Amino acid sequence: MQDARLEPRLEFVTCASPAGLHRMAYWEWGDPANDEVLVCVHGLTRSGRDFDTLARRLAHRYRVVCPDVVGRGRSDWLANPAFYTVPQYVSDMVTLLARLRPARLAWLGTSMGGLIGLALSGAAVYAQAMLAMRPHAGMLPPSEGVRLDKLVLNDVGPRLETGALARIGQYVGEPAEFESFDAAVAAMRANSTTFGPHTDAQWAELGRYLYPEQGGKWVKHYDLALAQALAAQTPQELAAGEQILWRAYDTVACPILIVRGEQSDLLTRATVEEMLARNPRARAHEVAGVGHAPTLMADEQVEPVAAFLLG
Repeated sequence: MQDARLEPRLEFVTCASPAGLHRMAYWEWGDPANDEVLVCVHGLTRSGRDFDTLARRLAHRYRVVCPDVVGRGRSDWLANPAFYTVPQYVSDMVTLLARLRPARLAWLGTSMGGLIGLALSGAAVYAQAMLAMRPHAGMLPPSEGVRLDKLVLNDVGPRLETGALARIGQYVGEPAEFESFDAAVAAMRANSTTFGPHTDAQWAELGRYLYPEQGGKWVKHYDLALAQALAAQTPQELAAGEQILWRAYDTVACPILIVRGEQSDLLTRATVEEMLARNPRARAHEVAGVGHAPTLMADEQVEPVAAFLLG
């Protein structure tokens, strides 16, 4: 039974990029001495507070850690936006894990967070391939992969549909400021119809940490320069990146739960079927009436994930 009164602790860890040092914020739920850790990592323009509902559900079992990936939320912005890349994010997560020192580690990643988890698990494969493809693409993972006990991939896999990437890329770098929080939430709702039906209270909760007030205006919480690294990716790099991610996925040696929004344009049903065929440790759960990506707020979305992680 989740405790609605449970609130997280805000912590920071200092990480390195080729451009210098930066702090990554993370939200920690549950017993800080618990060495059974669940790391939850958000999507491209979201924040660690996306997982509040799930964290409250699981904090009795896990120390649940939800980072704000660099450039988002309470984390620093990078001095050089060229390093807003998965290799840099993986490097930051390795630093975070060195701080957490888990005896057992589960990973839940939504969209971008799932890609980070795949790269982290198959770090040896990923590092070698990335070094060959883009020698200066950011910090590289360690030579050995991080051992995961369980992996949840929320509406993401090694193959990313280019149409969905183009849709997402359209709004990432757009500046926006609003006269009120309600206006900011209304704009978020208009851009997030693929999340599926939510109550007004749930939409407000989804927007609560995404639009901080600055100078009497409500603005986006992330560095708009994220769009620069996204736009710099060539079709050739995207194709090569897919092959790297498949190789990393094939090496994942723990149980995998693939969550897919029934109407997702980023993770197709055909890709899920290929993932199931290529890794016998994987199983899938489809969320009806939702596209990219399930927000894991409603009970019917939370409970299958909780059952997998607690089982």
